[in-house]
Amino acid sequence: MIISDKYTVEQKKDILKGYKKLLRALDKNVKPADKKNIRKAFEIAVDAHKDMIRKSGEPYIHHPIAVAQIVAEEIGLGPVSIISALLHDVVEDTEWTLEDIELEFDKTIANMVDGLTKIDSLTASSTSLQAESFRKIIFTLGDDIRVIIIKLADRLHNMRTLESMIERKQHKVASETLYLYAPLAHRLGLYAIKTELEDLSMKYTESKKYKEIAKKLNQKKKERDKFIKEFCDPISVELQKANLKARVYGRPKSIASIANKMKKKDVEFEEVYDLFAIRIVLDAPFEKERDDIWRAYSIVASKYTPNPNRLRDWVSNPKANGYESLHTTVMGPNGKWVEVQIRSERMETVAEKGLAAHWKYKEGKSADSNIDKAFESWLVEVREVLKNPETNPLDFLQDFRSNLFAQEIYVFTPKGDVKNIPKGSTALDFAFLIHTAVGSKCVGAKVNGKLVPLSHVLSNSDQIEILTSPKQKPNEDWLSFVVTSRAKSKIKQALKEERKIIADDGKELLARKLKSIKANFNGENVQFLTVYFDMETTLDLYYNIAIDKIDLLKLKNIPLERGNFVQPKPKKEVIIPEVKDEVHHLRESKPKSKKETTNIIEFGENGDNFAYEFAKCCEPIPGDDVIGFITVGGGVKIHRSNCKNVINSSAQYGYRIIKTSWKVKGDSSFLVQLRLKGTDDMGLISQITTIISKDYRVNIKGMNIETIDNVWVGYLKLFVKSDDQLEAIIKRLKKLNGIISVQRMEEDKEDVDADEVG
Repeated sequence: MIISDKYTVEQKKDILKGYKKLLRALDKNVKPADKKNIRKAFEIAVDAHKDMIRKSGEPYIHHPIAVAQIVAEEIGLGPVSIISALLHDVVEDTEWTLEDIELEFDKTIANMVDGLTKIDSLTASSTSLQAESFRKIIFTLGDDIRVIIIKLADRLHNMRTLESMIERKQHKVASETLYLYAPLAHRLGLYAIKTELEDLSMKYTESKKYKEIAKKLNQKKKERDKFIKEFCDPISVELQKANLKARVYGRPKSIASIANKMKKKDVEFEEVYDLFAIRIVLDAPFEKERDDIWRAYSIVASKYTPNPNRLRDWVSNPKANGYESLHTTVMGPNGKWVEVQIRSERMETVAEKGLAAHWKYKEGKSADSNIDKAFESWLVEVREVLKNPETNPLDFLQDFRSNLFAQEIYVFTPKGDVKNIPKGSTALDFAFLIHTAVGSKCVGAKVNGKLVPLSHVLSNSDQIEILTSPKQKPNEDWLSFVVTSRAKSKIKQALKEERKIIADDGKELLARKLKSIKANFNGENVQFLTVYFDMETTLDLYYNIAIDKIDLLKLKNIPLERGNFVQPKPKKEVIIPEVKDEVHHLRESKPKSKKETTNIIEFGENGDNFAYEFAKCCEPIPGDDVIGFITVGGGVKIHRSNCKNVINSSAQYGYRIIKTSWKVKGDSSFLVQLRLKGTDDMGLISQITTIISKDYRVNIKGMNIETIDNVWVGYLKLFVKSDDQLEAIIKRLKKLNGIISVQRMEEDKEDVDADEVG
């Protein structure tokens, strides 16, 4: 094998080592012809990337090899996917074209590489580059799902090597990952990848909390291992007696999962009981899986008392992404609740590596028809959504993403057929799930025999009968309560068709008006008026003319030259500072407030100084991990790095992220809000204010308290100097008798305005 002399001897050795490792990960039954093509793809990639170096300083070729390794070993896809992974950056970054790829291999691989190639430029300046790129990736779901799986492998390796990037880039990539890639991995059943993506993202968006939880997990490892052994040994003995072959082991929960539990339940790390789960994986033939799983459950329940409210049966009713498992929570030794997951080896493979990897692309093996149908039904829904490609990329992405992490419920048709639908779905969502024509004509429904409106939210095990009328048609109000992407897409599509009919009338009105003022009815004038009246498309222009939202009398005020409208003087352009990969350049602005003159924040790699303000949505304080987001006006808003608003904006407008750090003077104070819950004890309120005002010498701005059924909820605003001081106050308050919970309020309101994101 010839490798370019552009590489050093040591680099050549490392590259060949990576290739040999990849070959060891191949399926034993791979054909010689496929091996030959994999070698050819490897050689093409090595040569094509010979002049490229990664930020880490290593040859770029290590990246495609690593992605191919993940695809082969961690996911289990075949030769076609491995070849595509090796070539996934060749067309984007080198002189190779898709036509070259097709000539060397075939059209399938060329199409897959095309799907993996990023979009280089955009035609609309208002469109988000990331959103457009995401939409292209999602569109590949309709044709070849392997593309999206390889893209996830690509993202996983980028996240694993993210430490070599500058801080701004780290936050951008981590935000994109949380925004779309982790939810996609979840929806495709790639739980191992989803979990790792979330953990790695948290490492860069909430680094302080990530390190804190990781440290505590490591400190408790010996204690945890001892407990797991004491719990598992008796079960293993009983399983063996029952002639059930099984692996019984403990698996720690991910750092991101633990952080979410701490936040959701408002508890400290020490109060999270399920830091790990016990897994029982049975070696059982397909036809005996369910029987053996329930037998194993019976053994667990005989040893440890189960919590009847914590039984989750995804064996009888698999999740839509194919996940199958029986989950129960039992009372273990020393009064500790323990989650136990029971599944077969086949279910374990699907749960860990993802349904898609073991679906129809797994060479030489047939998939379980029930899982195949469950996944195919979701793909049908995706394809329906993709039929409306003219949707604004950001709207499209939000609609698609909204269902990726949705919890599911099971409902029934009048004939008793089971349907999976996202939790929170309405009767109208169900109608569109049945058929587009049914949804479009839906006027109401009967749920469990009772008449309900279209907006009625469905519950688990409901039986639904849809009522229709030929006179019914979709209206914009429907979009305010449907939750599924399928329903939203179909309603928008129907509204757009109706809008086109109305717009035709507006087009005629405009043509007549232009004729009366001796202006040309041509593309140039129509485009001019679209911009003049601040419309996004010509369709919007015609539609708003038809419904009298645009006054055509204003056309007389626009000067004409030879029948064409004269271009107005250009508006003063708002310049967004140019952002480069290595250094973030910003034009300096004069401070506008006292906060800015105190110089408590510094920016960029060189400590630049310019106008900024703190985001109201997350109210950052010294000690918080923070990030700067450039607004259209040129100033910067300072967010907490884990703020949902800035994570979503970073995913869509990553080029506006700037490195930000604290440079706080001792006399600076910052407003935060706490949410407290406690028993109805008037003396408790006095203790709270005394601790805050006297013990910590912190000013209280205001407090609002509501009491319901002997439990009060209070919202307390106070000025603190740092997160350390705030944390000390919260811990002290939690120790008071009668206090149920104390939580810092965050991200409960939007703070990303139109003038901020553009």
